[in-house]
Amino acid sequence: MQTVVHDRITEYNSMAHTFAVIMAGGVGSRFWPRSRERSPKQFLEILSSGTLLENTLGRIEPLVEKINTFIVTNRAQVESVVKLVPFLPKENILAEPFGRNTAPCIGLAALWIRRIDPDGLMVVLPSDHLVENTEEFGRVLNTALKVAREKEALVTIGIKPSHPETGYGYIQIEDEDHDRNPYRAEGAYPVKTFAEKPNLETAERFLQSGDFVWNSGMFVWKASAILKAIEVHVPDLHVQLQAVQEAIGTPTYKQTLEQAYGLTRNISVDYGVMEKAGNVFVVKGDFGWSDVGSWDEVVRLTTKDADGNSTRGKALLRDSSNNYVDAGNKLVAAIGVEDLIIIQTDDAVLVCKKGKSQEVKEIVDFIRRKQMNEYL
Repeated sequence: MQTVVHDRITEYNSMAHTFAVIMAGGVGSRFWPRSRERSPKQFLEILSSGTLLENTLGRIEPLVEKINTFIVTNRAQVESVVKLVPFLPKENILAEPFGRNTAPCIGLAALWIRRIDPDGLMVVLPSDHLVENTEEFGRVLNTALKVAREKEALVTIGIKPSHPETGYGYIQIEDEDHDRNPYRAEGAYPVKTFAEKPNLETAERFLQSGDFVWNSGMFVWKASAILKAIEVHVPDLHVQLQAVQEAIGTPTYKQTLEQAYGLTRNISVDYGVMEKAGNVFVVKGDFGWSDVGSWDEVVRLTTKDADGNSTRGKALLRDSSNNYVDAGNKLVAAIGVEDLIIIQTDDAVLVCKKGKSQEVKEIVDFIRRKQMNEYL
């Protein structure tokens, strides 16, 4: 199957180059204490061998040539990226002076890609997601590339929901018949609307309706198409990107980029562009996806023993059930406990009740306010 995917992409590339953009600038505060500012979630081995970033690059290897792969990260993490992926050209690692959410990140990458290839397409992926079925993932991306090329559309990947999840945004599809939507048989549909993270009752209603999918945060489009959409829907960002475009390849690039980001508001591509644009499609995906967004999600994905416990490293549990323990390099022993998440590192320990791990971010915020920077 991998060969088939690669052959399709090779044939497609004869018409227009395909590029990958990996967004790797997050700090992963919900994975403290394992995740730190200089070694955030995407640089960790959480559920399998290899870091999340390495696994993301491995998934797209049959689809996109290495020379056409870009990683957008922040300045503090550039050195870590270079060490992790030495095979990428250094000029393909784009350093943001500071985070401004996904719209500026994607816009910056689009400038570089359009400069290389005015007809280039972008496969935009977060660096820290889990995908179990890489062959189906490749098929979905092939469909998205086809729709983006033929329809000049902005395409997003929607995940078939397995339960009424309140932690994801949702996308409602426009389920037209084949005459109006020739891509229906391949799982691609016009988008009817985007929905923010719902409460449980609303999420259950979305699930029962059958026409909502989870918003995965993965996109495919022409670089020229997303830049045009930014010009129309986020004109203030467009102005700053224009300044950056003129400075690419000149000695003033870094200074211009920092000035532009200083004048750019924090805005996501979903809110800034996708929710407002007209020519938007979603391709349904069902390939064992998770955004691995919290320790609770890690717990859900791990194998449990007869008592419902899952462990990593040296952990001793007695009369205990339904716990997750990551012992790091030390021994962790627990007696008579249940429904706990315990994370041990060399300098910190997290003990968290299951279902509360989204609040780990608040612990990180508290540490930052107290200027306990050695723990960040």
